[in-house]
Amino acid sequence: MPKRRSSSRSSIEPSPKRTQGETSDKSTRKSGRFPSVGDNREPSTFVSWGPFLADRQWGTVREDYSKDGDYWASFTYDDARGRAYRWGEDGIMGICDDKSRLCLSLGLWNGKDPHIKERFFGLGGKQGNHGEDVKECYYYLDSNPQHSYMKALYKYPQELFPYENLVEENASRGLNDPEYELIDTGVFENDKYWDVFMEYAKTTDGSIQCRVTVHNRGNKEAEVHVIPQIWFRNTWSWGEGHPGRTTEVPSIQLKDGDFLCDHEDMGSFTLMSEKSYSGNEGDFMLTNNITNSGENEGPFKDGFHKYIVDGDKSAALTKDGATGTKAAVCHKLLVPPGGESTVRFIISAGDTTGNHGNVFGRQFEKGFETESQKTDAFYQKVLPPTLSSEQRKVSRQAYAGLLWTKMFYHFDVRKWINGDDVAVELPESRKTGTNHEWKHLYNCDVISMPDKWEFPWYAVWDLAFHMIPFSDIDREFTKKQLLLFLNEGYMHPNGQLPAYENNFSDVNPPVHAWACLNVYRDGQKEGSTDVVFLKRCFNKLLLNFAWWVNKKDPTGKHLFSGGFLGMDNVAAFDRSDPPFHEGNLFQADGTGWMAFFALTLFEMSVELSHHDVAYIDQAVKFYEHYLCIVKAINGTEDHQGLWCPDHKFYYDCFQIEDEFKRLHTRSLSGIVPLFATLTFDMSKVGDLPELTKRLDALLERRVDLKEKVSQRDSVQFLSIPRKDKLESILSYLLDEDEFLSPYGIRSLSKVHKENPYSIIFNVQVHSGGPIFHMDMEEKEYSVSYAPGESNTDMF
Repeated sequence: MPKRRSSSRSSIEPSPKRTQGETSDKSTRKSGRFPSVGDNREPSTFVSWGPFLADRQWGTVREDYSKDGDYWASFTYDDARGRAYRWGEDGIMGICDDKSRLCLSLGLWNGKDPHIKERFFGLGGKQGNHGEDVKECYYYLDSNPQHSYMKALYKYPQELFPYENLVEENASRGLNDPEYELIDTGVFENDKYWDVFMEYAKTTDGSIQCRVTVHNRGNKEAEVHVIPQIWFRNTWSWGEGHPGRTTEVPSIQLKDGDFLCDHEDMGSFTLMSEKSYSGNEGDFMLTNNITNSGENEGPFKDGFHKYIVDGDKSAALTKDGATGTKAAVCHKLLVPPGGESTVRFIISAGDTTGNHGNVFGRQFEKGFETESQKTDAFYQKVLPPTLSSEQRKVSRQAYAGLLWTKMFYHFDVRKWINGDDVAVELPESRKTGTNHEWKHLYNCDVISMPDKWEFPWYAVWDLAFHMIPFSDIDREFTKKQLLLFLNEGYMHPNGQLPAYENNFSDVNPPVHAWACLNVYRDGQKEGSTDVVFLKRCFNKLLLNFAWWVNKKDPTGKHLFSGGFLGMDNVAAFDRSDPPFHEGNLFQADGTGWMAFFALTLFEMSVELSHHDVAYIDQAVKFYEHYLCIVKAINGTEDHQGLWCPDHKFYYDCFQIEDEFKRLHTRSLSGIVPLFATLTFDMSKVGDLPELTKRLDALLERRVDLKEKVSQRDSVQFLSIPRKDKLESILSYLLDEDEFLSPYGIRSLSKVHKENPYSIIFNVQVHSGGPIFHMDMEEKEYSVSYAPGESNTDMF
């Protein structure tokens, strides 16, 4: 039985014993760049291909064309079988080109399920007792930065997949109950499941080889249908005037036992499948990637389900010469207990139909061996030699998780708000609803995602953290990703970075600059100083910093708000929508993050000053701004600041008219100010006498700021708390009855288990009468310590 797991994030394989087997960084050191696969091969058509297919496209804001904005109900898992997606595609362990025009993934059927398994199942946001949750067992096992070799594992039950049981049981559970996972259903008992390994190899002859190996883990002979699928993303059904629209509908033709795919921009591709396994011939079938609305002539997107599961032979086209936009080959395999069987197929550039030769023989296996060995050699160089064998496996699979979670993301907000020529009629409220202030946003790129099922949309601060380990294996990709979010299709004209598609206007911690600087320094350590990259980042980040100052410093006193800022369940109320609207919220984390941002831009401008003294102006500016924030958060002559002298901790505060009150919630919000720390050695900038002169002059002129700087000889130590405050915060941080748990640092102090924090506000409520009227009533807001499973239905 597989270990408990129902997430698409990378994890050590449950049963190792069963496993087979403008940027200018020219560095070729052990990390940062995967050497061209083969290094001497001709450029391949498939260089731009990778695991860019989403694990879930349904239930996203992008696909929501409802009148009420309920994106979970608007496009469900069941809808996805017969309804064409507008903005992307999804599949099981699939691949596609970098614009997701031609997609390839795996379908499976155990002969008992009500439909083919061609996408991962999970609960929508309102179905789970803690929000959306994938209910599958799958694992990303291996990949390299060019995706010339990839491997993943899916565990598919041999018995009826418990769709209804998962939905009903989770619906019956409350917030304080654990989530009901696939493994809890008993469907894996007696090892009655398939281990389905999916492998890809880009070969020297310019093709992608695909190998599906199914292992029968049960003690009885079992049958499974393995159904590789290839299809074109629907870019033709949405009317005129949208980027990426094809003037001609692409086609897939069944020709001489192969599938010939033709696209006006991409050219031709051929999918070849080995014809015979265990004595069973593959069934070749075609349908169209269009919605089955019951009004148009088929076949439709759900044609293969009807053909294979329902036995409706009119639901798909099977004759040689037939054409469609979605194709599949169904291999029916009978596998003995403990045995395995393999399905092999190839996608190649051009028309190679009917010209197989011996492509599925020794040459095919050698292609996998070669690319797998190159991947081994790459990680041998990348991973530190001090790691043990097990640690290397963990690290390599962690990188595989990063690489497999790249995803093509397409969203044109203006087009989404206004609607397509053929879309359903949209309410006028849509024009002032979700993301209406982001009509400039046009995304059509491969992006590093938090998770391709539970979070199949980017989160800008998550991405910044992704780029730190990504830099060790693919620095060019890393730099392009960081610059991508600073370009005009992403960054708002006012300088704000988009948060995530549920609300691009939400605010994430400003860590993008930190990621840019760290990636730059990674290259610098290897002798590659990409000043152009750093300049491009810095110049756009100036706009983002200005946005923060203009929008999130409500009083102009260097105390910042920010709202949610990635902190789940640590406040008594939603900080993005506080219960008071006439006052101001000052956040310890928002203020700490802005000090961190200013200090990072100071470091960047100092570095750039070595190459261009014009940046000295910016260095002095950010040095001063940082110290102003340090002064403000600790309290000034006209403001109490966010430090509580009684509790000796940083707290969020609010001010309504003359009332200034601290919100005594001891959380990570009060720890964030510790992040804004720098040891700055003035002797290291001896080549910049103007900089040192101006910094010295600033401190002599602003004695109130000078006292915030600790200095010994030429070394300055810049931090928000002085020694006494730091010691107090650390005493909380290292106290097992406060923040320190056996598993790390808690986000909310354990003190709130026995002492929940609560506060009462007067809030406006609708009177309930026939005439719209707002009354005032008291409402209590509270937060308490909730270990393990959260006590909210959101997560």
